[in-house]
Amino acid sequence: MKSKMAIILALLAAVSCGSNEDKTGQAAPAAVTPNVEVAVAQARAVPQESTYASTVEAYVVNNIMPQQGGRIRKINVEVGDYVSKGQILAEMDRLQLDQLALQIQNDDAEYERIKSLYEEGGLSKSDFEAAELGYKVRKSNYQNVEENTILRSPVTGYITARNFDVGDMFAMSAPLFIVQQVVPVKLLVGISESEYTKVKKGDVVTLTVDAIPGRTFRGKIDRLYPVIDAATHTFKAEVVVDNQNKVLRPGMYARVTVNFGSRSSVVVPDKALVKQEGTGTRFIYVLQEDGTVKYLPVKTGRHMGTEYEITEGLQDGWKVVVKGQAALRDGVKVNVL
Repeated sequence: MKSKMAIILALLAAVSCGSNEDKTGQAAPAAVTPNVEVAVAQARAVPQESTYASTVEAYVVNNIMPQQGGRIRKINVEVGDYVSKGQILAEMDRLQLDQLALQIQNDDAEYERIKSLYEEGGLSKSDFEAAELGYKVRKSNYQNVEENTILRSPVTGYITARNFDVGDMFAMSAPLFIVQQVVPVKLLVGISESEYTKVKKGDVVTLTVDAIPGRTFRGKIDRLYPVIDAATHTFKAEVVVDNQNKVLRPGMYARVTVNFGSRSSVVVPDKALVKQEGTGTRFIYVLQEDGTVKYLPVKTGRHMGTEYEITEGLQDGWKVVVKGQAALRDGVKVNVL
């Protein structure tokens, strides 16, 4: 009986010793405290900026064409030419214009004769006024025909299209030329309706274009459209850029940055933020005084290089974990490196 009891006690002792060993016969390690690195959240003034996609447009686009059809007699410019305001671009058939020019020469002499006769008392006032009116109407008609025979550019800019050749019959199907003014240029920017009260005429904006890497341009908001687009919940702001060197051209893709002022916010390194899988929630681990960490959901604002603006959930001066979050959970004690 005593021998059986001794055997049982020996077995229990062996089991007790084995419980502190792993499969290799060595003692199991104690729980490891996670190592982390921390940074201090800081409150400061954060510029409130947003960047919007847009396209460079000509400030003015003019379609050059006469009011009626006719044969094109002369073309003076080509696509790509830079023309000045008032420069002659083309001439239509001059037959009607030359006929009217002769008539106006006769009308000038006749008008002077009637005017002298009226001043000497040889013509009634009503007859003189009727003759004067007819003279002015014919002269106005001549000026109208001249404008539609000798075609001039109404703006300074580039010829971006020429649709006819010398000798063609112009039939009102398309303009002879398109002239685009590029000094200055403009952009229509769709800004979020939440920023409507923060934008005003005269505000300075910056922009970049993919076609000219490394350069930043400045412009001003020249006009604010008074309605909100119900589909996109944006409103239009017209931005004007001086463009004296003519490097910006219509059609260029641009990114326009609008500054809405600044606000005081807490800022942390972007490494502190962790995105919860399967959701859009972002959180931070905050170091507590007892050496543990606290799980803290936050709302973010602007991403500025290697930093994030935190708009809700975090206070100035709190220590946040920036490295080692993978091994953490709420309430875990950590070792700060």
